[in-house]
Amino acid sequence: MRIWIASDHAGFLLKTHLKAWLTSKGYEVVDIGTHSEESTDYPLWVHRLAQSFPPEERGILICGTGNGVCMTANRYSHLRAALAWNAEIARLARAHNDANILCLPGRFISSEEAEKAVEAFLQTPFEGGRHERRISQINQLSI
Repeated sequence: MRIWIASDHAGFLLKTHLKAWLTSKGYEVVDIGTHSEESTDYPLWVHRLAQSFPPEERGILICGTGNGVCMTANRYSHLRAALAWNAEIARLARAHNDANILCLPGRFISSEEAEKAVEAFLQTPFEGGRHERRISQINQLSI
C-alpha cells in the first residue's frame, strides 16, 4: 500500500518520524512536503497532495492542530479527511466514514500515539452497510 504524507512546519517533525516508521513497516511513502521546519502555509501542502492523490489509497496530513489540513482537505470531493488524536478515533474514521485521509495534530500527539492512530487507520476496513448511505449524503447540497 502506498501512503501519501504532507505537513506544514508544525507537523514536519512528526511527518519525518512517521515516514521512517512507515517505511520500516514496508509501506511505500509519497512525501509531498514540506521538507523543513521553516514556516509555511498548510493549505499549500494539502492542495499539492490533492492534485495527485488517488482516492483508493491512504494519506496522512499533519499541521499544528490537525484542523487546518482537515478543513482544507475536505474541500475536495475525492478526499474524506478525518481528524484523529488516538487509535480509536482513527479506527472509527475508517470503519464508519471510509476516510482516506488521516489528519493529525502535530503539536498535541506523541509519536507513539500517532503510530497507533496510523496503524489503526491503515488496518481498518470500511464497514459499509448503513454507513454507505450516510457517506452518500455528504456532498448533497440541499436539506
